[in-house]
Amino acid sequence: MNKIKIITDSSSDLSPEQIRENDIDVDPLCIIMDDKSYLDGLDTDSTEIFKWADANKTTPKTAAITYEKTKEMIEKYKNEGADILFFCISEDMSTCCNVARMVAEDLEYDDHVFVINSMNLSTGIGLQILYAARLIKEGKSASEIAALVNERRSKVRASFVVDTLTYLGRGGRCSTATALLGNTLKLKPEIVVEEGKMHVAKKYRGSQDKVILKYVNDLKEELLKADPTQVFITHSHASEDVVNKVKEYLEELNIFENITETKASGVISSHCGPGTLGVLFYEK
Repeated sequence: MNKIKIITDSSSDLSPEQIRENDIDVDPLCIIMDDKSYLDGLDTDSTEIFKWADANKTTPKTAAITYEKTKEMIEKYKNEGADILFFCISEDMSTCCNVARMVAEDLEYDDHVFVINSMNLSTGIGLQILYAARLIKEGKSASEIAALVNERRSKVRASFVVDTLTYLGRGGRCSTATALLGNTLKLKPEIVVEEGKMHVAKKYRGSQDKVILKYVNDLKEELLKADPTQVFITHSHASEDVVNKVKEYLEELNIFENITETKASGVISSHCGPGTLGVLFYEK
């Protein structure tokens, strides 16, 4: 059986330890500031992005993984005769899947490259990657793993609460008037990912720390039915205090084997803004 290699675009938000332990390669998306393109996680990070966005009163543009970088990665493992599981952010949000498919076809290696449309973002992708890594260890083939991951994809539960609508407004994901009114009223929408798309589920109001704890408590029924293997707390510069409180809450449920805090990538952060926090897991 061929060696199986996992590649993911940079929006999957796994921890450095998880990337290292599972021998995962990360293909960076692009972040465009001042008409210059930066590789997500390599050339820039969320701290620099927020500083630039606030100084310029706008958000960076983002773009998919590059053909050149993707070709370099796939060609490397083609030369090793490996099968590749290539995980991408939802096709409704980016063209990353199409870039990976195009490169695989151009290299005449598409029979060995399984491009997986996660239909998700952030650690909603990361959960699927960790599942695939477990299946590799169990000795499954690349085609079997791709099928099993796709079959289970609808069980990913991905949601997050944003602290400010400013970044969504700047990026055109809500109107400027809506963002201004929402910020004035201190509205904190819960964004849920379903069938590859984002939509508003609930609208909270108040300080972000209190809202996040309310949001997590509202997830309790779903969390009690979750797959115990892994739950993520993924955030973009949320306060350490509130992250710790969320972690304590999840620990007190006494369900999860692994509770992992991860930081949102530059691309994810540039759209949701600072203070955003989500809890992501598989439904059992």
